[in-house]
Amino acid sequence: MVIEWLKLRVSPELREKFIQKDAEIWTSMLAAYPGFLGKEVWIDPERPTEVILIIRWASRDAWESVPAERLKQVEQQFTQEFGEQQQIIEAAEYQVRKFPLASS
Repeated sequence: MVIEWLKLRVSPELREKFIQKDAEIWTSMLAAYPGFLGKEVWIDPERPTEVILIIRWASRDAWESVPAERLKQVEQQFTQEFGEQQQIIEAAEYQVRKFPLASS
């Protein structure tokens, strides 16, 4: 499994609207692609300007299978409906590794 990790800056008064629009536009589009396993939104009560998005993919190939043109279209739709009131301030990719428990 691969994790797409995004930290965004959003004004506190728009945070809930951002989360709703993200689910409505981005998450619904991503859910149509094989290999998309789910998405979580993390918020820190101590940092009301930050939103962290955790997107789970079955593999890096599944993540990269989303066409660039489709991503561009959805970004334009999101900007049209929400505006450019958010900024990605950090992005990362993680691989999830699971190991069997050692016998005692």
